[in-house]
Amino acid sequence: MLCIFIVLVFVSSSQLQSTEKVLLLEYMDGIRLSDSASLDAYGVDRQKVISEITRAYAHQIFVDGFFNGDPHPGNFLVSKEPSHRPILLDFGLTKSLSHVFKQALAKMFLASAEGDQVALLSAFAEMGLRLRLDIPDQAMEITTVFFRASTPANEAAENLKTLSEQRTKNMKVLQDKMNLNKKEVKKFNPVDAFPGDIVIFARVLNLLRGLSSTMNTRIVYLDIMRPFAESVLQWTISRGPSVNPSWVYETPVLSDVESKLRALLVKLGNEDKILGIQVCAYKDGQVIIDTSAGVLGKYDPRPVKPDSLFSVFSVTKGIAAGMLHWLVDKGKLRLEENIADIWPGFGTNNKDQIKVHHVLNHTSGLHNTLAGIVREDPLAMTNWDECLNRIAGAVPESEPGVEQLYHIISFGWLCGGIMEHASGKKFQEILEEAFIRPLNLEGELYVGIPPGVESRLATLTPDMAEINKFLENRSNGVPVFAIPEGTVQLAVGLPVLFNTLNVRRAIIPAANGHCSARALARYYAAMADGGKVPPPHSSSYDVPLGSHPMVPKFPSSEKPGKHTGSKLGFIKAALKAKPDTDSKKLRGKDTYTQLLTDVTTETSRLSTSANGTSPEPTIHSIFKNPKIHDACLGIGEYSNLTLPNGAFGLGFKRHMSKDGSYIGFGHNGLGGSSGYCDIGNRFSIAVTVNQISLGGTTAKIIKLVTEELNLPLPDDHAKFFRGGPDEGQLLIN
Repeated sequence: MLCIFIVLVFVSSSQLQSTEKVLLLEYMDGIRLSDSASLDAYGVDRQKVISEITRAYAHQIFVDGFFNGDPHPGNFLVSKEPSHRPILLDFGLTKSLSHVFKQALAKMFLASAEGDQVALLSAFAEMGLRLRLDIPDQAMEITTVFFRASTPANEAAENLKTLSEQRTKNMKVLQDKMNLNKKEVKKFNPVDAFPGDIVIFARVLNLLRGLSSTMNTRIVYLDIMRPFAESVLQWTISRGPSVNPSWVYETPVLSDVESKLRALLVKLGNEDKILGIQVCAYKDGQVIIDTSAGVLGKYDPRPVKPDSLFSVFSVTKGIAAGMLHWLVDKGKLRLEENIADIWPGFGTNNKDQIKVHHVLNHTSGLHNTLAGIVREDPLAMTNWDECLNRIAGAVPESEPGVEQLYHIISFGWLCGGIMEHASGKKFQEILEEAFIRPLNLEGELYVGIPPGVESRLATLTPDMAEINKFLENRSNGVPVFAIPEGTVQLAVGLPVLFNTLNVRRAIIPAANGHCSARALARYYAAMADGGKVPPPHSSSYDVPLGSHPMVPKFPSSEKPGKHTGSKLGFIKAALKAKPDTDSKKLRGKDTYTQLLTDVTTETSRLSTSANGTSPEPTIHSIFKNPKIHDACLGIGEYSNLTLPNGAFGLGFKRHMSKDGSYIGFGHNGLGGSSGYCDIGNRFSIAVTVNQISLGGTTAKIIKLVTEELNLPLPDDHAKFFRGGPDEGQLLIN
């Protein structure tokens, strides 16, 4: 016989506690928000109450990831006590967000607050919101409207008029971009996929805005919610390697030196010397290091992966120089040729005697041309044709071949103009033909990114601690290397500019290359072997090198079918749906074309390319010239084309050992990214970073690797260890 005993236990209300599984209801006495007379009688500050309600929802959404989905006026009371705290009622309609989606939502919010189009498009991709076409300006405008401040009820008519005008403007952009008529554009939906979690979030924000208008208050959501959005990202990012076991991205350890390198990265990460980093190295044609660690940005806690894209500043010059040498190798131009004979209009203003090798050797006299463009008119440098025209009309400051002065920004446009006029092709076409396809670097080496890769971009952040230390040492008389005027200011100011979408998409061959370390190291591995194509990069990763399409395609722009069902049904479906993104998706298991794993032949792959085109002919070497090393260094029969004892050869920084002998060549970038090859030892290494420092961290990394392999350390990096604090030194070209 089954007996059931029910025991009643009477406890005081103070002993009752809600748990994660059970919410206990409690009677609360208060004033309804609709009771205006009582609110006035009790002296309730309406602005304060609505602000506190907004903060409560910001905490629920961004911190807890679990929020009430129905904030209408009937679901609130205000306590009668003088503090007049808001009371939240009725948690019958709630929504839970995954940690990954919550981060993406916070990132979208902050991107809107800062006008960061790159972060916004990345956040869209992370949360599963897919656009049918590339409309970054309109996406930012719509998101800004989404998070706009609430207005009192008496301003509703004017507010609606403004929103209507904005909608008409955006529809006109869609109409022009998609070539639609007025009837078609009204039916066209620019969103291909809309995550259900966003539906509920939008509903909550609209109800809060309506609540604010009803109470005749003005709430600036970007100000009130921002600290909560920042907290969810900063908390994750602040959990460095000491408390985050996956801080170093999980990939196979390829060598003993890579194991020691990872230990060093963890140490540097715990010292806040690393935000995000990639290191890749080749030895004797094989990959011996391929490590990624840290996070993609200050407000982007996603892990750095092997296929993440870093802005590498002047490292790009090494790519541009290689392209020019490739065209010389193809017989399209000669190093001794006058640029005026290649580039119509260039010979004006005493430039008729400037030759190709003068540009590569930084002795053209055009070192200051457009140097002020970053400060005076930064958006002008995103206009490729205009910059080429300015270069063609520039006036040199000195005779060619007389003095070697670093062409900090003009170098790229000079090389680019020469290449385009000599080949009859566009800069990016030459890049793909010369290096991308032969070396199988698709999707991981760009000079000017295409739409659709924003979710893989690392965000630049200055390392103010190291920069301030440098300035302190200099002011206190501690020996530091002399640097060009304004370099430190550039290290602080450039990240903001180079994080913008316009600059990232521009062709600036002196400064805005985007690549992974494994793509850069593979390029220099080929250069170390005189152009010989290395065996395929390992395919044991989630996303093998070369498996991304070079230019991602947007979803079909066909008009979607009509949505059936009520709006309420759509919301219910969104509530019942599982989170669009879970923590397992953080690693990404997308389907990509796999590389051939046969490494017995040192050729590029014969498989179908990532964009579905036909197999290309096998290329064994990207150069035919057996003296390509001498050409890059400007030595041997090429020595008469360079200034004696100059730091630069023909386009590349010469790397020397402490005994003064040449090791190889490469190029450093402002902030610490670097790539070079050691010719005699068939070695190449690339380091990409997103925390802009003065180079000490990169030097420590390369020092460890070269010491473990018993290789010479290039002078550019060795100078950090010649007495004095390494923070007081500077990695600069």
